[in-house]
Amino acid sequence: MVELLDETPRVRSLVLDPPDWSGHLAGQHVDVRLTAEDGYQAQRSYSIASAPEDEHLVLTVERLDDGEVSPYLVDELRPGDELELRGPIGGYFVWEASTGGPLLLIAGGSGVVPFRSMLRHRAAAGNDVPARLLYSSRSLEEVIYRDEWKGLGADVRLTLTREQPEGWTGYARRIDSELLAEVAWPPEEQPLVYVCGPTPFVEVAAESLVALGYDPGRIKTERFGATGGR
Repeated sequence: MVELLDETPRVRSLVLDPPDWSGHLAGQHVDVRLTAEDGYQAQRSYSIASAPEDEHLVLTVERLDDGEVSPYLVDELRPGDELELRGPIGGYFVWEASTGGPLLLIAGGSGVVPFRSMLRHRAAAGNDVPARLLYSSRSLEEVIYRDEWKGLGADVRLTLTREQPEGWTGYARRIDSELLAEVAWPPEEQPLVYVCGPTPFVEVAAESLVALGYDPGRIKTERFGATGGR
């Protein structure tokens, strides 16, 4: 563990420098395993937030009050501590600069983490594929990487579903067919779509896109349940 970065009151980024790291693709994840003194083990999967070109491996973790792993990672972990990792894992939910676009990313809450990796990779590669991120968060305070999005060269649209600051001019509603029709490219432009977030969120977004005429074969999804597991 090299460094801990506070992203929101409930979310921290873990900056790691794992030995013998073989590299990863944008969109992949790792398994983190913790072992207690009595031998009990708990394991969870976390998306990689850093681009393949970045110096360090970054995992961004949201603390779940009933979680076995995330409270330790967010509240107890300190620089210098060691973690047991397995990965990188996953070859389906990945994007490389050579994959093309347009690139439409739809995130709910901490589902935005792999999209940071994709957009940082796009910027590092000097790729000019049009990229648009629609990010749903409960409030502005809970928007992860809030200060970074403007510097990544993508069209970022926020929708705040529970609380909006005074003077807010962005969206203030849940993602549905109407909002997607307003934000997404026309289906005939055949964008590559990635959707990540809680299972109900992902299902609504994916089904809405198909109903709007999107090719299901160009929609990739990654979802997580209440436990944070994949």
